[in-house]
Amino acid sequence: MPPTLEATIHRIDPAGQQPAYRQAPHNVEAEQALLGAILVNNEAYYRVSDFLLPQHFFDPLHAKVFEITTSLIRGGKIATPITLKTFLGPDQEIAGGLTVAQYLARLAAEATTVINAGDYGQTIYDLAIRRALIGIGEDVVNLAYDAPVDMAPQSQIEDAERRLYELAESGRSDGGFARFSEALKDAIDMASAAYQRDGNLSGVATGLDDLDRMMGGLQPSDLIILAGRPAMGKTSLVTNIAFNIAKTYRYEVQPDGAHKTVDGGSVGFFSLEMSCEQLATRIIAEQASVPSYKIRRGDLMEEEFSRLVIASQEMQNLPLYIDDTGGISIAQLVARARRLKRQRGLDLLIIDYIQLLSGAAKKGDNRVQEMTEITTGLKALAKELAVPIIGLSQLSRQVESRDDKRPQLSDLRESGSIEQDADVVMFVYREEYYLKNKMPKEGTPEFFTWQAEMEAIAGHAEVIIGKQRHGPTGTVKLQFDADITRFSNLARPDHLPDRM
Repeated sequence: MPPTLEATIHRIDPAGQQPAYRQAPHNVEAEQALLGAILVNNEAYYRVSDFLLPQHFFDPLHAKVFEITTSLIRGGKIATPITLKTFLGPDQEIAGGLTVAQYLARLAAEATTVINAGDYGQTIYDLAIRRALIGIGEDVVNLAYDAPVDMAPQSQIEDAERRLYELAESGRSDGGFARFSEALKDAIDMASAAYQRDGNLSGVATGLDDLDRMMGGLQPSDLIILAGRPAMGKTSLVTNIAFNIAKTYRYEVQPDGAHKTVDGGSVGFFSLEMSCEQLATRIIAEQASVPSYKIRRGDLMEEEFSRLVIASQEMQNLPLYIDDTGGISIAQLVARARRLKRQRGLDLLIIDYIQLLSGAAKKGDNRVQEMTEITTGLKALAKELAVPIIGLSQLSRQVESRDDKRPQLSDLRESGSIEQDADVVMFVYREEYYLKNKMPKEGTPEFFTWQAEMEAIAGHAEVIIGKQRHGPTGTVKLQFDADITRFSNLARPDHLPDRM
């Protein structure tokens, strides 16, 4: 945001007769009142220090005074007209023939009370935001008139969205260095929330108990990569997770009217491979326990159709939002995710799958460089929005050449940046898929051995956690129903009731 905006804005008056001029919104009196209150009692500074910056002042002298005042107070010194005049030119004159020292003394002398300092600061900040909005609007208009030949309108829209989002977030007090005590408080708050929450999780619960136990739920700001070979069930697993989280969504209304998520969450799903209809068909098939191929064929019994209707009614109001635009760039994805966060809320973002995203194409870039841009952008987005992001990824074919088909980190396509930027890397593996294709001739001893192995692993799947920054690695076993592509908790022998 520029320190000041031109005092006058050119426009055509409603009658269209002649140019009219109007001043950018500002309130010099509020700036004087705030500075006076701070100079009288430096404690007033702390009522505005978490959101107000020097560039928010309209008058350049006021901005300079606030900047010096900030430096003095944060340096443990006293900010008064006497200490400030050392840092301001003594010979500088202000309107009315006053010197800087006289002007500062008048500000302090005419100060009313520190009680209203916060309100004055908020007024100054709000007016600065309005001036910045005017600046962005002017830039949008001017660029639309004089856009370069090679600049697509969509690029301008994305740039305007980015600037507006940055402006909306600019009043936050986060960023920069924080005291360890503040970080410690956040850590204790997180542990307290996990202790009080059902399931004792610090993150968003996936609904898959063993996976939640190993990960503590999906953690805010984490980039989670879920990889696997085709037909392993990557999309099925994330649709199960998305539905479980959206289904349990509960919130509390805050004093400012905002919604604070208490359980579950609002889910954004970028389906770059499948259409909305295909994804909805898969989700409703999972929840109604009706094979999706029967839904597509219309080969449904009355009971199955009734289950579909009931499931669809239950899912009507789920906070699950799908974008099935194909071939979008990482910049477009970031812009749309920001918009969803602001308009409808966002607690989990899913991308199916990251190899279908494109970066900013630069001459000479190869696919590895492009993937580095994509994964770096996704990690930055996860931190910016403070939500977990699950990105699906394909694995290279070298998995198929090994006897043990369980995937490893080195099997990730363009694995360098993916492995480096991800906080968690998980693999989906179903041994049943590979063993099914090795059926020996019926009646042979090998066949009976194969049959026994198939019965032992039928309906089982593994989620292999190959990397986790803040937790253990290992394997989680799940139940997988291939007909309806649904993952669920696997009944463990130690959790079964005792047999009589």
